[in-house]
Amino acid sequence: METVYIDKHADLVNDCRNGNRKAQFEIYKLYATAMYNVALRIVNDDAEAEDVLQEAFLDAFNRIADFRQETTFGLWLKQIVINRSINYLRKRKMEMVSVDSVADVADEPAADFEEAHLKVEAIKSAMAELPDGYRVVLSLYLFEGYDHEEIAHILKITENTSRTQYMRAKRKLNSLLVTKGVAR
Repeated sequence: METVYIDKHADLVNDCRNGNRKAQFEIYKLYATAMYNVALRIVNDDAEAEDVLQEAFLDAFNRIADFRQETTFGLWLKQIVINRSINYLRKRKMEMVSVDSVADVADEPAADFEEAHLKVEAIKSAMAELPDGYRVVLSLYLFEGYDHEEIAHILKITENTSRTQYMRAKRKLNSLLVTKGVAR
């Protein structure tokens, strides 16, 4: 049985195929924030994330005839954003970095909203300090929902390397959080 995807923005996508600039702007407004956040989690730089976003939308609109509606437009666009983001990292000569083993540390639950906000900021800060390879695998796995097989395909690494990078990223993140006094 074939999977059928229902895209609630199919009419806008079809209008985009016909060159309707207003429809393109509507699609942009619908997806820009989410796609910017995807790019930012991967490239870890505001300016580069903005560049990725713009280039991804240009790619999507230029190649919209290739969109076969096998998935939703949002998923198709997200893949373009992820690929663009990874290309930016490759331009920076991304290297997977090896780190000594660090003990896993559990994050203590926040007692109130203010404490939770401080922890979120500390986690964002610690994520930004991770080496690119760690941050990308961690982001793709935890935030974007990809499994290690998909990550391996996207990053052109082995599935085992993806798993190793993920485990090391978690350990390094926990270590950074301990240093910041967020975890014990």
